[in-house]
Amino acid sequence: MIRMAVSGTVRSALLALLLGLALSVAGEAGARQPATTGVTIALADLPSQGRATYRLILAGGPFVYDKDGSVFGNRERQLPAARRGYYREYTVKTPGARSRAGRRIICGGRRPTQPEACYYTSDHYASFRKIIE
Repeated sequence: MIRMAVSGTVRSALLALLLGLALSVAGEAGARQPATTGVTIALADLPSQGRATYRLILAGGPFVYDKDGSVFGNRERQLPAARRGYYREYTVKTPGARSRAGRRIICGGRRPTQPEACYYTSDHYASFRKIIE
């Protein structure tokens, strides 16, 4: 090991620099990543109702529920960040359910019939899987 004489001022500056770098790296490592990171589902693996909803999205409807096609705010921050209005939500029917239940497809993009990315949730926004064709 090489030892060098370093003044107190230089030593303090170096320690401050190292501390700043360490905090920066720790902040990046602890940054919240969307829950969709690395999690996918093949279109063919969606329930049949999900595949039917996906086809309706690409066709522009008609949709069963009034809320289908409405803006999804991503308040849960489970999906990648995007401007307001980017995401739209669609109901995936749940057999035997009397209401909309919790299955949805959320699609993002400028044109609803040509989404850039779609995500499936079976647990009412608690988790998402990106749909891949």
